[in-house]
Amino acid sequence: MHIKKVFRLLAFIIFFISSLMLIPMFISLFLGEIKAVLGFLISILSMCGFSLIVFLLTRKEDYNYFSQRDAFLFTTLTWILGTAFSALPLLYSGTFQDYSSCFFEIMSGFTTTGATCLSDIEGCFKGILFWRSMTNWLGGMGIVVLFVAFLPALGATGSTFSLMGAESVGPVKGKLTPKTKTTAIALWGIYIGFTLLETIFLLLGGLSLYDSITVSFSTLSAAGFCVKNQSIGSFNSVYVESVVTVFMIIGGANFSLYYKAFTGKIKNALQDSELKWYLSIILVLTLLGTIYLRLSGYYLNILTAFRYMIFSVVSIITTTGFATTDYCLWPSFPIMLLILTMFIGGCAGSAGGGIKVTRIRTLCLSSYNSIKRRIHPSGIFYVRENGRALDTGTISSIKTFFGVYIISILLGTVVVSLTGIDLETCFSSVILSIGNIGIGFGQTGPAGNFVLFPLWSRWVFSFLMLCGRLELLTVYVLLAKSFWK
Repeated sequence: MHIKKVFRLLAFIIFFISSLMLIPMFISLFLGEIKAVLGFLISILSMCGFSLIVFLLTRKEDYNYFSQRDAFLFTTLTWILGTAFSALPLLYSGTFQDYSSCFFEIMSGFTTTGATCLSDIEGCFKGILFWRSMTNWLGGMGIVVLFVAFLPALGATGSTFSLMGAESVGPVKGKLTPKTKTTAIALWGIYIGFTLLETIFLLLGGLSLYDSITVSFSTLSAAGFCVKNQSIGSFNSVYVESVVTVFMIIGGANFSLYYKAFTGKIKNALQDSELKWYLSIILVLTLLGTIYLRLSGYYLNILTAFRYMIFSVVSIITTTGFATTDYCLWPSFPIMLLILTMFIGGCAGSAGGGIKVTRIRTLCLSSYNSIKRRIHPSGIFYVRENGRALDTGTISSIKTFFGVYIISILLGTVVVSLTGIDLETCFSSVILSIGNIGIGFGQTGPAGNFVLFPLWSRWVFSFLMLCGRLELLTVYVLLAKSFWK
């Protein structure tokens, strides 16, 4: 393992993040938020100082070889150190009085979870809120291409697709172009393009430029931070909700499909097996919930029921975490539909978290094949994805991931239950942390947040968010004794 090479690359990441921090600092400067400006300035100087020291200590290192173990370590430490430094503006600006909450808030941002400890969001400095939304956007893009493409861009070799495998245990898509760098540029272009497009649509809906940009940041990244106390519901606009819903669906789909569509392969993109399941799940759950809410008399207008149901379903299945209503007050059936979506998540290759639709699809079809084998013991059955039969190794890895995912939820709930908070809230909070969803049920539903949890538990939730965003095994492998030998 090449520790010095890993830290030299980490220094590049920290320096890059510090340079981006200038944007919210200038926003605070323009608005006269002096305390926030000082917070950003001290943080930037600290990050530049760290990067400079590491550069000097590792000046003789090159990137001729970067092993798979180096990739695992680099990936995990990037999220941890990036969060640790990026949380400093919240501490120095006085947004929080303790570092635990600052770390939790930014880890929630970078992992695109969207959970928060802020009781009065609108009372915070706008520069700080902009930085929170920026961490959403950077985290969403980072999961899509950063750790797949960043190392070759710096001259490292031997780890690009090993790193992709570390992030996606299940079936992964192939390269879009022969060169990883070209692929990264293409995906960045698509990501930025959709962000600009949503911003324009929101501006047309009457939102300010500040609100439009921050909402777009959190929508495309499937993250959910909002600069309003009542999330998207604060705008009380069907138009805004419709725009956000469409772009949440876009953010939760596989970004490689957009590249295919933009390069003339629209038919291939629309025939993607995972995309069909993804859209079908959204449609079926929305219709079932809408019909029930109308027939039960909870909403007197079916269009109103549809409005709130589709937004809630899309928000949770894409793991965005926006809210327009307190669905915890609904009857039990639509709530159960939303709980079901918490265990699904977005598509592979998207900004969304969760188990992923492709894994759920594979597990369902594999289970169905097991039933058919009971009837036809000599039969040979395959699980196919886009016409290609998945090998047993891939199916086995998906089952392993699912098992580890469930065990992580159960163990996490046991630890969090030590806080003494009710079981529904503890269980829901663990699921939304590992799934990077942001809102759940109980006291961490749309009307609540994580402020009720003690400080020590916020480190637990931060760890769970990190594990969920890096697909569990990337982090867990570092806990194995054999990894360090």
